[in-house]
Amino acid sequence: MLFQYGNQVLDFCVLAILDNNDSYGYEITQKILQTIDISESTMYPVLRRLKKYNHLETYDVPYQGRNRRYYRITDSGKELLKEYKEDWNVYKSKIDYIIEEENNE
Repeated sequence: MLFQYGNQVLDFCVLAILDNNDSYGYEITQKILQTIDISESTMYPVLRRLKKYNHLETYDVPYQGRNRRYYRITDSGKELLKEYKEDWNVYKSKIDYIIEEENNE
């Protein structure tokens, strides 16, 4: 993929995934890797940053003799997700307009 994915796009993706269900880091990473080519080590700083700013909260669940850390979107995270969706739709519309205009010439 030629496009670079900045922090906001990754934040947006994580929040969108967690808006559906709580999940743990590896599972979130695997879902994102299905569509965006990133290194697995990229996701944990994203999760820590979202948690630091209270957009996510965590809880641990025992799994095979150890704890698995789950992430849950907070009300603040849901509000940020709403803003990201609105901004994304505007951005996508502008890019689509440019692409369509070029194809119509």
